[in-house]
Parts: sequence; structure tokens; C-alpha cells
Amino acid sequence: MSRQRKRITTGSAARYAALVLMFILLAGPLLWQLSLSLKGQGDDLYAQPPQLVPSHPTLSNFTGVLDRVPVLRFVLNSAVVALLVVGGNVLFATSAGFALARLRFRFRGVATAIFVAALLVPAEAVIIAQFLLIRSAGLTDSLLGVALPAFVAPLNVLLMRNAFAGIPDELEEAAVLDGAGIWQRFLRICVPQVKGVMAVVAIFAFVAAWNDFLWPLIVLSDEQNYTLTVGLNMLKGTFYDDPRLIAAGTIVALVPIIVFFAALQRFFMRGLEQGGIKG
Repeated sequence: MSRQRKRITTGSAARYAALVLMFILLAGPLLWQLSLSLKGQGDDLYAQPPQLVPSHPTLSNFTGVLDRVPVLRFVLNSAVVALLVVGGNVLFATSAGFALARLRFRFRGVATAIFVAALLVPAEAVIIAQFLLIRSAGLTDSLLGVALPAFVAPLNVLLMRNAFAGIPDELEEAAVLDGAGIWQRFLRICVPQVKGVMAVVAIFAFVAAWNDFLWPLIVLSDEQNYTLTVGLNMLKGTFYDDPRLIAAGTIVALVPIIVFFAALQRFFMRGLEQGGIKG
């Protein structure tokens, strides 16, 4: 019994040590940015060892961000782009996932393979082609031009395909016997079963659109159309660079993501556990 208890104690200690290490690696940079954003002018930013708790905490760095850049306009622009991307992914990824999982048509396997292959292509490899398409459509320097290439993400399509594939065939067969058409089966039978995965898709799409920096930087030229990630880059100038303000700007950019995730948290957790339907 004593040996068994020692093994259990050793195993628990190893698990807790692994959890602490993962917490430091994942949450450490965020905690440091939060600490840096709250430090005043009297705090040494380069102290050894690093000082996590500010000696003179202040919120002046956040007001400084608001004074230096039009944060509210940038937040509104990012919100418009993010909502367009979320709406496009939820609508089109759900429709495409249903078609790949539940419909029978020629070259369905080829279509699925194309989505899988698209995951392997780096975004930087096609960014020039994307820009040429957006320019030819006359959408440069517009929020729609920023959002359009991200309307459907291959990963989200595959997530929805797997979710629809987990729905028992008996449900659709019963609906067919009752005379339900394809759209009725899609909207009334299948979609209600995958709402959790749709929430996962929405969160993934929102975070990707909100945090995107390279593509908006290429497409946008007018400061009035800057998204938040591009606009916050104005905090770092040629003759002025305050790490406190930059850290405060990153915290400001993080708040909408936390709010969006909190609003969909229960659906998100359900989607992670969901495999089609549950009893």
C-alpha cells in the first residue's frame, strides 16, 4: 500500500508540475504584458530578476493609448471585419460541411481532399494572388476587401463536415419518410445538432480576423480604415517608443476576444465535446 501511495503521489506531482509549466509558457507572456501596461514611470522595465508586480501601478498608459491613436475607430473597423468573417464562415462553412458529409455527388472525395490540401498551403504563398484579385475587384483600401479572403476557412469547413458526419443516418431517413426536402433536413434536422461546433467555428473565425495584421496592412492605406492591429502599430514611431503604451495597446486589443469567447463559452465547450448528437 505504501508503494502504491508513493506512485500515486509521484504521478500527481508530475502532473501538477506539467500543468504549472504549461501555465507559465502559455499565460506568462500575457501576465507580463498586463504587468507592463500597469507600470508607471518610476518602475524599472529591465530589472533583474523581472518585476511582475508594479511598484507604482497606474492606468495612465491606457489613457495614453486613447490619446495617441483613435482606438474607438480602429475597434469599430476591426469589429466590422470580424463580424463579416464570422458570418461568412458560419454560413458558408456550415453549408459546405453539410454538402460534403450528407450529400452524395460525384467527386465528393476530391472536394474534401482539396479542402485538406488547402490547410497545407501557407497564407503567405497565396497572398500576392489574393491581393491581385482584390485589386481587380476594386476592393483595395476597404473593410470588405480585408474580410473577403477569410469568408471561408478550410479548417472550419472540415470541422463542420466532421460534425455533420457524426449525425445518425436514421434521423435524416425519418425526415425523408415524412416528406422533408433537402433544405428542411439541413435547417431543421442537422443544423440544430451541430450548434456547438458552429460556435467553435465562430470563435476561431473571430480570433483569426481580429488578430490578423499582415493582410490588413497590405490592403489598407487610409488610416481611417485601419483595423486595430494595424492602427496600434502607430504607437511605435521612429523617435518615440514606449513599451508601456504598446503593452497597454495589446491588452486593449485582447479585451474584445475575451468578451466574445465569454459570450459563446458554453456553446464552445459543448462543441468541443460534441460528436454529432448526444443521447
